[in-house]
Order: sequence, then structure tokens, then C-alpha cells
Amino acid sequence: MARRPYRRRKDVTVLSLLLLVLAVALGPTPSSAAGTDWWNPTARPAPDSRIGVTGEPFTGTDSRGEVRGFVDAHNHLFSNEAFGGRLICGKPFSEAGIADALKDCPEHYPDGSLAVFDFITKGGDGRHDPVGWPTFKDWPAHDSLTHQQNYYAWVERAWRGGQRVLVNDLVTNGVICSVYFFKDRGCDEMTSIRLQAKLTYDLQAYIDRMYGGPGRGWFRIVTDSAQAREVIEQGKLAVVLGVETSEPFGCKQILDVPQCDRRDIDAGLDELYALGVRSMFLCHKFDNALCGVRFDEGALGTAINVGQFLSTGTFWRTERCTGPQHDNPIGLASAPAAEKKLPAGVEVPSYDSDARCNVRGLTELGEYAVRGMMKRKMMLEIDHMSVKATGRVLDLFEAESYSGVLSSHSWMDLNWTERVYGLGGFIAQYMHGSEAFGAEARRTDALREKYDVGYGYGTDMNGVGGWPGPRGADAPDPVKYPFRSVDGGSVIDRQTTGERTWDLNTDGAAHYGLVPDWIEDIRLVGGQGVVDDLFRGAESYLDTWGAAERHRSGVDLAEGAAATAASTQWSLFTSYAPGRAVDGARKTRWASDWSDDQWLRIDLGATHRVGRVTLDWERAYGKAYRVELSTDGATWRTAWSTTSGDGGLDTALFTPAPARYVRIHGVERGTDWGYSLHEVGVHSG
Repeated sequence: MARRPYRRRKDVTVLSLLLLVLAVALGPTPSSAAGTDWWNPTARPAPDSRIGVTGEPFTGTDSRGEVRGFVDAHNHLFSNEAFGGRLICGKPFSEAGIADALKDCPEHYPDGSLAVFDFITKGGDGRHDPVGWPTFKDWPAHDSLTHQQNYYAWVERAWRGGQRVLVNDLVTNGVICSVYFFKDRGCDEMTSIRLQAKLTYDLQAYIDRMYGGPGRGWFRIVTDSAQAREVIEQGKLAVVLGVETSEPFGCKQILDVPQCDRRDIDAGLDELYALGVRSMFLCHKFDNALCGVRFDEGALGTAINVGQFLSTGTFWRTERCTGPQHDNPIGLASAPAAEKKLPAGVEVPSYDSDARCNVRGLTELGEYAVRGMMKRKMMLEIDHMSVKATGRVLDLFEAESYSGVLSSHSWMDLNWTERVYGLGGFIAQYMHGSEAFGAEARRTDALREKYDVGYGYGTDMNGVGGWPGPRGADAPDPVKYPFRSVDGGSVIDRQTTGERTWDLNTDGAAHYGLVPDWIEDIRLVGGQGVVDDLFRGAESYLDTWGAAERHRSGVDLAEGAAATAASTQWSLFTSYAPGRAVDGARKTRWASDWSDDQWLRIDLGATHRVGRVTLDWERAYGKAYRVELSTDGATWRTAWSTTSGDGGLDTALFTPAPARYVRIHGVERGTDWGYSLHEVGVHSG
């Protein structure tokens, strides 16, 4: 009798456990259980922007085990903190709410007549209604270059619409800051970069609080590709930190004299890496101590050339291009507001129309920085580099079989496309209008199919670039609201913030929240195939990043090996002996007599499998030459040859074969001098 109540409780407990097990086994998974709605915050600020998207974001991988989703490879969430803090008006978020975040710069009141940068870049007089929240009469707009486009809720809408990677490029420019009339802080570039990195982490914490605490929100900063995959598989947005600035690590130059050294580069790369930065530009807009830039066009190009002079003491200089690649034509249109900043008597020079290439390429310090990025497994952005600098970077990456190369917003010559894909790099196109975007995508479609890669876009929001205008409500195939996301799981309607509702057909890509609408427009105008390639973007971007992380520098079998040559140029002051080409020092070199049919032979000391040979030519290069292999030093076979060598750094790739001896056999010189090699590398493949 005394034990019966105990047995009854035990029976009830067992029954409850059985029912719980059955409920877990037969019931819905937590992500789809009724009422969970993990994608909706539990405490969104009020008032706030509407999202205009319903339905659960897709999670997991596809049938091939690949992540899905769009990639914005180039955005500037916090450029409002750059250029002295008053060039871009408004903030991506504010603890004080949307009314504080989305307000104009104080000098724009009452009618925008002091929006100086607006009319420098856009034309007109800059006048506009400065009121943001809640009316938004004049901004944000597709052609307003100085107002916030990245409010966090608009980014949320892009994520809900299928985007899964966002690269937040921390950006600034010290010269623009110094010459702009309005600022509320100093112009040191690294100080601004640090602040923007901190605020990106603050935004992550801000969103996390809406979802219940650290790690709960959809905005996740990631520092390696495995972490990014995990975030995307959860259905969230992987945010990668990049850097786009004109004088990284203080590496400006004045009258061609570098203002930094190798220690500055190492310290700067280490600091950026510690901040979480995993991709960056080495030069942007102005030539610096690391590399020459790809020019800007039109009046903006003239204004930036003025900035180039104010920054470096020299204007851009051009030369005839040596290959099919070329930089942008320099803008020759007048930019009076900028030109007034020049000293008395100094004028922007004119340029020959057939001289389209920057004379500046990758400097010795720039090459050191590139190798430093490879050492740290970082990805290098080649947009904004001159074609001469880009060519050298691709040479270096090919010599190391390094994949970490990015072109994120259509600032690379398209003739480099296959070299980038051949390395395993990733390419994104600028956020052009849907017709132009589709046409450019189709131009490189065959290469994406050949290399089995996806595609990306670079919105460059808050980047002073201009965005797709409206095609018009009566244009063929307009976007019809509501529409379904590419994965089919979400319904996307017009976006409303405050009293304003945007429609891509009549407003264009006014802010970041309209990215899903723009993708739908691409589907209608450019075709489903383009959108399918974009939806594979996340997987391809992470493939590039992961391969860079896994890269290990191969052993150079030639370094320190015995070397002989058919001839050696004599000099009273230095040695050009054959061993100089395998001593591991890039400033020394072997040089032959000034005649054809010369060779350099390297004894590896033992037989190895050889599949890759790199040749770093001095100005005296081989136009036609062969790479020959031998196991005994007597019988030779040609492993690789060319008749179109153009100097620089060549990489000969071939099927690996056993060899103890490697011979570089010059057949035809590229100059009147002999053959001269700074360094020859021999690798297993």
C-alpha cells in the first residue's frame, strides 16, 4: 500500500518519456516547427523598416553537397565613417533607432545646396530634400551617391531573398578626406579602417540582441571558409571583411619615393588579419608605393588625377600597351571644383589616345606584400590594379599555384578572365542594369562552363559608383510583385521603409534591399541561366577561399643546386655566374653572352619528379626557349616550349616526369642583349 503511489508516478514518468520520444521522432524538425520562425527577430526596434519578404530562408546544401546562394563580393557597409565622416550621410544602424540612422548630413539642410560631392559626381547643383526617415522623398536613390544605402534591414531583405555571402570592404581615402570641405575627424586611413571593422562587429552584436543573444542572429562575420560554410548551411549570411584603400599600411609614395618599408607591410598585414580581414586591394585610385592603378574615366577621372597629384606629387603617366589588355582611358573632361585644388600654374596633363597603359606596375614592395598575403592565406583583389601590376600578380600566383585571386566589380580587363579561372579564382560583375549585366555574363559564360564555376555581383553600395536606374513600368518584362525567390521558398513583395515604398521598375536599385528585385529583373531580361550561375556563387567563392587556405608552398628543388651555362656575361663589378639564378635571391641574376642558342643547366643532385618550372626573367628575356629534362645529363627531352615569351615571370606546367637535370635552352632572344634570369624554380608539379 505504501509503495503504490510511487509506482503510479513511475508509470506516469515512463509513459511521458515514451510520448516525448515519439513526439521527437514523428514531429517536425525544430527549423520548420510551427511558431519557431527562427528567421524573424523576437525584439525588432520600433519603429523600423519593413522587410517585405515572407517564408523560411533555405538551409543546408544541395544534392551535390554544395552550398547555395548569391555573393555580393564588393560592398561598403560603413563608408559613412570614411573620408572624414561626412561624405556618405546616414548609418547602417543606430542604437537610437532608424530616425537617427537614416538622416542626412547637417550641412545638406535645408535644401541640399551644400551637397558638394553630390554635384561633383552627379552634376546639377546637388539640391535635394534632405529629410530621410520617414518620408525619403529624394534619397536613397539609384543616382544619389552620398546617402546611406546599406541600412541593416535592407541588407536583411537581400539575405532573405537568397544572398549568402557579403564582402564588407572597409574603405577610405586620405586625400579625398583632406580636400573635402566637411569632416568631423582626422584623415588617417588605418584609423578609419579600424573603426569600420569595430562597427561591423557592433552590427553583428546589434542584430544578435534582436534574436536573443550572441550567435543567434543572421549576420555572421566569418574568418575562414569552413566557418562560412557552416553559417550558410544554417541559412544565415556569411560576412567577410575586406579592405579597399589607397595607402594601406601608410604605403604612399611622394615624388616616387616610398613612404613605407617591409616592416610596415608585415605589421599592417598582421594587424588586418587580427581584425578578421581576409581579402584586400593593394592600390586604389592613386598610384602608391605598392602598385600602379587602373585609371578612372570622365570628369571623375580628372578629379581623381588631381587627387593623385595632391597625394604623390605626380600625375598619372601612360605608355603604349604591349598586349591586348589595357587600362581605362584617362578622363579628359574638366572637373573645375577639383582642379581648383591644384597649386597655381599646375594643370592636369593631356594624354595620347593610343597610350592606354599605366607605366607603373607592381613594385618591389608590392611584390613583397603579395607574397605576404599568400603567406597569410589572404585573397588579393586585382580590380583597380594597372594591367602591368595585374599581369605580374597573376605571374606570381601561377608560379605558386595560388588560387586566392578575386575580381569583385568589373574593374579588371576581361582578357585576364581565363587566367583568373585557371588559378581557381573568383569573378563578380559590377551591379549594372539587368540588360548590361546579362550581356556581360553571357560574354564569359563559356569560361564559367569550362571551369565549372559560379558567378557573383559587386554592388559597391555606398561606394560612390551609381546603380541601375529604372527600366520603367511599361518596359518589356517588368518585375511583377510579389514574386518568388530563386529557391522558391520565399515570397518577395515591394519594400517599404517609413512612408516610402520602392518599386524596382520605377525607382531602380535605390538601396540594398532591392537586390532581390534586381536579380528577378536579371532573370526576366538576362535569362534563368545567368541567375543559376549567380546562385552557385557562394560555393565558388568558398572554393577559391578554401583552396587559398590549403595552399602550401612547394619545395624549390633548384634552390642552392649546382648550375652551369653555355656562357656567362663578364663584368668587372658583379658576377653573373649560373649559380646566381638558383641562389634564392631575387636581386641577383645569371646573364649569357649576347647571342642566341644559350642554355642554363641545373643539377638537382638526385632524380625527382618535375612538373613545374618558373623563370623570372630580367629585361633580357627569351622569346623562344625550351624547358628540357634529363636523368643522366646526356639525353634530353623537351617538356615545355614557347615561341612567344614576353619576359616577366613565366610558369612552365607539364606532366610530371623523372629528372635529375633541368635545362633552360634559349632559341631566340627577345632583345638585343643575351638571356638573363633572376631566378629559376623547379617543383614537383
